[in-house]
Amino acid sequence: MNIEELSGLPAGAVDHFRREGIEELYPPQAEAVEAGATDGENLVAAVPTASGKTMVAALSMLSAIERGGKALYIVPLRALASEKKAEFEAYEEFGVTVGVTTGNYESTSDWLATKDIVVATSEKVDSLVRNGADWLSELTCVVSDEVHLIDDRNRGPTLEVTLAKLRKLNPGMQQVALSATVGNADEIADWLDAALIDTDWRPIDLRMGVHYGNALNFDDGSTREVPVQGSEKQEAALVRDIVREGGSSLVFVNSRRNAEAAAGRLDGVVKPELTGDERAELAELADEIRDDSDTETSADLADCVERGAAFHHAGLSNTQRSLVEDAFRDRLLKVISATPTLAAGVNTPARRVIVRDWRRFDPSAGGMSPLDVLEVHQMMGRAGRPGLDPYGEAVLLAKSHDESQELFDRYIWADPEPVRSKLAAEPALRTHVLATVASGFARTREGLLEFLEATLYASQSDEPGRLETVTDTVLEYLESNDFITRRRGDDDDSDDAADGAFTTAAALDSGGRDEGLEATSLGHTVSRLYLDPMSAAEIVHGLERADERPTALGLYQLLSRTPDMYELYLRSGEDDQYGELFYERETELLGNAPSEFEEERFEDWLAALKTGKLLEDWADETDEERITDRYQVGPGDLRGKVDTAEWLLGAAESLAAEIDSEWTVAVREARARVEHGVSEELLELVSVGGVGRKRARRLHDAGIEEPADLRTVDKGVVLSVLKGEKTAETVLENAGREDPSMDGVEPASPGAGDDENGAAAADDTPNEETAATDTDDSQASLGDF
Repeated sequence: MNIEELSGLPAGAVDHFRREGIEELYPPQAEAVEAGATDGENLVAAVPTASGKTMVAALSMLSAIERGGKALYIVPLRALASEKKAEFEAYEEFGVTVGVTTGNYESTSDWLATKDIVVATSEKVDSLVRNGADWLSELTCVVSDEVHLIDDRNRGPTLEVTLAKLRKLNPGMQQVALSATVGNADEIADWLDAALIDTDWRPIDLRMGVHYGNALNFDDGSTREVPVQGSEKQEAALVRDIVREGGSSLVFVNSRRNAEAAAGRLDGVVKPELTGDERAELAELADEIRDDSDTETSADLADCVERGAAFHHAGLSNTQRSLVEDAFRDRLLKVISATPTLAAGVNTPARRVIVRDWRRFDPSAGGMSPLDVLEVHQMMGRAGRPGLDPYGEAVLLAKSHDESQELFDRYIWADPEPVRSKLAAEPALRTHVLATVASGFARTREGLLEFLEATLYASQSDEPGRLETVTDTVLEYLESNDFITRRRGDDDDSDDAADGAFTTAAALDSGGRDEGLEATSLGHTVSRLYLDPMSAAEIVHGLERADERPTALGLYQLLSRTPDMYELYLRSGEDDQYGELFYERETELLGNAPSEFEEERFEDWLAALKTGKLLEDWADETDEERITDRYQVGPGDLRGKVDTAEWLLGAAESLAAEIDSEWTVAVREARARVEHGVSEELLELVSVGGVGRKRARRLHDAGIEEPADLRTVDKGVVLSVLKGEKTAETVLENAGREDPSMDGVEPASPGAGDDENGAAAADDTPNEETAATDTDDSQASLGDF
């Protein structure tokens, strides 16, 4: 289908696509148009990566906007939200406005009411529904990207329930679901009442194969010789081969440590192939990475990047990941070794994808287990980029002839597994049942079950009664923790008939009585805060049982016991170390500790204590590098823990106010300290724009203890502490100094609490108290999250 044949789009849209080089639609795109994409019809497009799914979404959204509607594009990852926003912002040239929202789970983001296209994560959309964002009722087209992730037991239930709620809010809206090729796309289409576009067509030929010995054998029967030199590893030979051809390579491994080690080897393969200009650009990129963080992980990444390679995993900071992804898309970086998280949606195509590790550790299995076919195919689908690559190659590595045949049977010839809903798991249901009741989607037990019947789980379930049984268990938990009230038909409540809570005679509990459901004030708060009810219960009970003002460590350990915080686990020997810490500081911890004879529960308590101690170290101004080394985590892990703790403490402050706790101020101070990573004495200084934890400490050591001091102190002192004139001017201006100019100002002589090297040393050295407590602790890398 020629692009000129499209109709129903905003004026200027076709010209825009033509300028982008699009003259004809890909076959799956043309099939989608013929199935009603531009006429408001529901669609499920299950097609390979790089086969034009986003264009199907764009045509659906733009046609909905042209009809006077509003579109929502749901993504699974924040990084993908930023990527799609940048892509859709090009439509602003013909009058289509775009907004993105991913954070602040208490906000309704009312400013988005004026936007034509909104890009958001599924968690954010769920929170918007809970908080009653009025503009959601104006949606006429909803696109769910990577909808096969409904199969994910962590994020899947949120996407599934959110789609069900949006359908109930807007019964006539168009639904467009984009998916990888899966084993049961027809079931998803049936659930959404949608036409199905199911194809394996790709714009660039993708050959999948297995490398064994010196040969790369493909699924089409062809063979390519890629000899392995001496004792080198197979992936090194495969990377060198494709880089010399002018292509790039992605190498998937099963752990962070392996990703870093592989990059450290492959940079030696890539470096000789770089041009002088590329080396200069890579050196600048490496400096940006070093500037972002002063940790060992950052230094190792920068060293690899200088030589044209990189590693990618969830332990990196967001900035580092973005820098690596952008440089790889620009083909400046020639190879990335990555954990499978990179395969989950972010646009990082390569000419050759190498799946080195097709097994990973599975705790439930007690050892290494094979990856799912769908996950491996998602990795392989990254191979080949239209406009840059003449073809794509996806390669598995075998050590023997038998293993080579096994890999062909297990992955090359195999179909992906079917997508299965994970909604009926109790942890998922307790969150979504409370939200469903609190947001008014169900006012009775019968109404709740009726709503759940509209989910994918209900359409797939072959266990009659399971959903009802788990729902009743969840309702009992929510009621026992004062999150909901359950009212029976024989209760004396004159409002029942008026609010319609008991109009359905079939709304019966196990005793045969009508049962109405209502969220309590506390339940409404928990739902609005986007908390797991079990996290809220843990926090509430901890605050209620505190006899004295909680310390920062006590609050941090309390948060670390909740399911919303991924706690660090204990390494071998650390149970003794943190057992000693427990007995030293037991009186600070909130709640009743389990007996040490309850080994599993006590170990969980100590793991939460370890996580809480990491947060305390951060709030005590311990240097980032020292923390990441002490706990063996990456900078991204540390920042993730800090961000989660800040969010949970904000929620705890709201809960404390809800239950009239006397410890609200203590929670607020602990939140401020973890947010900025400073001791209590620096909280006022870090409130000044441009003053972070390191600058605040240097200013304080120079005798500048509060913002008012910045308005009167000798400018030379500020300049000597902050070094740069521009930085000093910005800080003084933000502090409200009448004349912040540094023109003609000379740095003051060392003094005012500083020695000749003090200002610089404070940049990298923690205070004496934290330095004195340093130990040679270690912690294995966290799982990707």
